[in-house]
Amino acid sequence: QVQLVESGGGLVQAGGSLRLSCAASGRTFSSYVMGWFRQAPGKERAFVAAISRAGGSTDYADSVKGRFTISRDNTKNTVYLQMNSLKPEDTAVYYCAAEYGVILTALSRRYDYWGQGTQVTVSS
Repeated sequence: QVQLVESGGGLVQAGGSLRLSCAASGRTFSSYVMGWFRQAPGKERAFVAAISRAGGSTDYADSVKGRFTISRDNTKNTVYLQMNSLKPEDTAVYYCAAEYGVILTALSRRYDYWGQGTQVTVSS
């Protein structure tokens, strides 16, 4: 069992930056691929980024490549999402998720545990 708690969301102007954090419980954090997803009002949950268990591999949605960076610190059981050059269309609830596996995936159904989400609002 893994519990995930996101933090760091808020209101920011377009062009600004935010860093989201996701703290995981348990002693097996390094056994999980970690991902970030987001859900805007009226839309389905969408993949944002994923990172391998040791942090050596990452994957991003095309819409955030070059602007967002996912990272993790296995000593702190935490995964991060640095978001730069934010746009109004980045407004959404952001969720972190954990997958007990080795393959990076953008498929939400492959993830086993989810956080409660944190709101990010980008004003124009």
